[in-house]
Amino acid sequence: MAAGKLFIGRKVRELRLASKATQGQFAERLGISTSYLNQIESNQRPVSASVLVALVDKFKLDFAELASGETDRLLSALSEAIADPLFDGYSPSLQELKLITQNAPGFAHALITCHQAYLRNSEQLAGMDDRLARAPFSEVTPYDEVRDFFHFVDNYLDELDIAAEELAHNYGFGRSDNHAALTAYLEKQLSVRVVQGPTTMSAVRSYDPAGRLLVLNPYASVQTRTFQMAVQIAQLHAGALIDDTAREAGFRNEEAVEICRIGLHNYFAGALLMPYQDFVTAARELRHDIELLAIRFSVSLEQVCHRLSTMQRPGSKGVPIFFAKIDRAGNITKRHSATKLQFARFGAACSLWNAHQAFEAPGRIIRQLAETPDGVRYLCLATQVVKGRGGFHTQQPTYALALGCEIAYADAFVYADDFNLSDRTRFDPIGISCRICDRSNCASRALPPFRRKLIIDHHTRFAVPYEVK
Repeated sequence: MAAGKLFIGRKVRELRLASKATQGQFAERLGISTSYLNQIESNQRPVSASVLVALVDKFKLDFAELASGETDRLLSALSEAIADPLFDGYSPSLQELKLITQNAPGFAHALITCHQAYLRNSEQLAGMDDRLARAPFSEVTPYDEVRDFFHFVDNYLDELDIAAEELAHNYGFGRSDNHAALTAYLEKQLSVRVVQGPTTMSAVRSYDPAGRLLVLNPYASVQTRTFQMAVQIAQLHAGALIDDTAREAGFRNEEAVEICRIGLHNYFAGALLMPYQDFVTAARELRHDIELLAIRFSVSLEQVCHRLSTMQRPGSKGVPIFFAKIDRAGNITKRHSATKLQFARFGAACSLWNAHQAFEAPGRIIRQLAETPDGVRYLCLATQVVKGRGGFHTQQPTYALALGCEIAYADAFVYADDFNLSDRTRFDPIGISCRICDRSNCASRALPPFRRKLIIDHHTRFAVPYEVK
């Protein structure tokens, strides 16, 4: 199969501006005409092999930076927004949407934000009584705004990640005895005393800034207590850097900034316990066996899966994966994808996806070969985890962790060893969500797809009471 044409106009323009060169000067160094460079920057023409070699040789273009993860995420979100009946009568082609995401990503983000606000306002109006009718309209929640921030930065924050890695190497974190190493660092370097809390303690972690005392819940797992110590180190050691990162994100209110700080503290903690280069190397050596990785770094399965989704360092990227955390109601509480598979922003995930089966098989890793409507095939993994501190009267919510990769990378995963990846009949058809899935013969449909006409035959009844035209 022939390789796809490479349109990297924005990247070329960024390289030119970074070198403070005019189009004429930049074109001369590449050995092409100014008009050709202009067409490349406006994505009217793809880059040729010779131009690509020149960009790498003369301007240090990183091949890893050409990954389409960011464009795929934005394209998926924009496609879902445009599929809304609100835009009935306007059906842009895939090429049009690609041009928008490549040339005007800011406009695409703005349109997605407007669509989110519209959906939430519509939901509020649908259930509003006379009293609520006098309340102001809702908008995109701070929580969703923060989730989108991490989603669109590729779930990787270079400055934070490197700072955590340096600290980990200096003090021996990321090894089998993290608990002891973190305790020693808190007490000797930060003058913070670490103690076990009373048996009646309800919080997982409690810190007294005045007394420099960190109290941990005695019933929390070792991995949880260790992670909370790492979070405390993030707050005290990297607080200024984290505050700057949250402020520079441009959130619309203070609540979103504070929510983002929580996410950044957790990010730093994960990078501290699983230093980037050590972790990406171990993932390759262990062939992404998440259970062995959890043992190697003395962390939980969820922490391993989440860390795998952050392996996006320029020049040293890991296998691109998707990762999601899903509750029993089908709500996606965490989501990230460096693959073409993008999660629905509204509504539940496809019921044919193996993530839902994890709740039926506690303690097992469920495997699935799946294919999305665009023809892309994936290795999908899912397992159930239980949160909570134990005890008969304690709530212990369960979640499904889902992760996977495109089939091109499946050989890097131990879970694909006994699969015949060339047999297309082994792949289950899945979608993103019913509202934007075009599959016409799916018996598991929860609702019709937008922008498709329905055929109703009162004399014939199939599994779904309509056909999709």
